[in-house]
Amino acid sequence: MDGAGAYNPRTVEEVFRDFKGRRNGMIKALTTDVREFRGLCDPEKENLCLYGLPNEHWEVNLPAEEVPPEIPEPVLGINFARNGMDEKDWLSLVAVHSDAWLLSVAFFFGARFGFDKADRKRLFNMMNELPSVFEVVTGATKKQSKEKSSVSNNSSNRSKSNSKQGGSEPRPKFSKAEPKAEEEEEEEEEENEDEQGETQCGACGECYADDEFWICCDLCESWFHGKCVKITPAKAEHIKQYKCPTCSNKRARS
Repeated sequence: MDGAGAYNPRTVEEVFRDFKGRRNGMIKALTTDVREFRGLCDPEKENLCLYGLPNEHWEVNLPAEEVPPEIPEPVLGINFARNGMDEKDWLSLVAVHSDAWLLSVAFFFGARFGFDKADRKRLFNMMNELPSVFEVVTGATKKQSKEKSSVSNNSSNRSKSNSKQGGSEPRPKFSKAEPKAEEEEEEEEEENEDEQGETQCGACGECYADDEFWICCDLCESWFHGKCVKITPAKAEHIKQYKCPTCSNKRARS
């Protein structure tokens, strides 16, 4: 496992950053990079594991040879069930085990560097603010987001239609409204703040931030960080209809 244990985080913030990086890597493997991930999980090979790395990358590899290992090991043999299960069920199963591994690694570091009760509680609360890998992979975060935004559905629709207008920006790449009259703009800003605060990336599950580039899928209407789906603002300008990786995979299979 290259790079999975390259450094040892010692503070709550460092452990959380390590957790977040590994989590994002595993989410990429099970969502945007799912075809590559599936191809690497060959049932003919020995016990394979999915590793999330602190740099937000992932790898499928054999378990560590040293005993005991440097850090807790993820579940073994994810490749053996690949062809015997429905793909969604298989990915969900790997996601559940991924969540368990991420927690074990984080609290391993906490125990190793003497986190007290307050530190452990703060670390868990920070991790719990993020959707689990299972929730992202199964789409539970999208359902929760839709339920939360159903109350403000009218303002959401108005905001989306405003973002799709404007001749200079052909795509709804940013959830920013066009210039308006002062009073109307203030009301719109308040509504947008509520909506954007609840909007979650369909790939990593993290919430909207003003300083990040986002893109909306024209089919499922889910929003994504540009970096999560490998789309830059310049590239987005030339896309007439954007389809997220999930929707693209569905069409390819059908």
